[in-house]
Amino acid sequence: MKNLVLQLSIVLLTTASIPSVALAQSDAVILTIDGKIDGGVPLDFTASQLEAIGSAQIATATPWHDGTPVFEGVPMAMLLAHVGADGEEADVLALNNYRTTIPLEDFSAYPVLLALKQDGEYMSVRNKGPLFIIYPFDDFDELQTDLYHARSAWQVRSITIK
Repeated sequence: MKNLVLQLSIVLLTTASIPSVALAQSDAVILTIDGKIDGGVPLDFTASQLEAIGSAQIATATPWHDGTPVFEGVPMAMLLAHVGADGEEADVLALNNYRTTIPLEDFSAYPVLLALKQDGEYMSVRNKGPLFIIYPFDDFDELQTDLYHARSAWQVRSITIK
């Protein structure tokens, strides 16, 4: 009987901790925006905070995927308005230290997304997540160049407005 009680206690303790682990992961900071923004103080965002800003989808072929995946995330123009970005360009840094510079005018000229999901699933680091700046390549012929492919950074960690 003692063994059964001990086993049940372990199961209850283990399963009771699962929601807090999931909550802690969803509360993890996945993006920092700094530079020329309102207040001048770096802003950290969780996935849920980014999703609360707004959401849109882009279905587009990319050089890195098979088929035509559907990406979902916050429109970059909406995100930059939310933080009060007041600069000329975004310096984007990825988890793997890839760095690209994107003119802010791209975000008003095209419906660029900071995607959190691909085909309805949150993107893991292994799958170019947790954040992927994605252009609507299929909608604009001029975006199908190496220049825009290089601006389409994945595993985004921070954005500095300059």
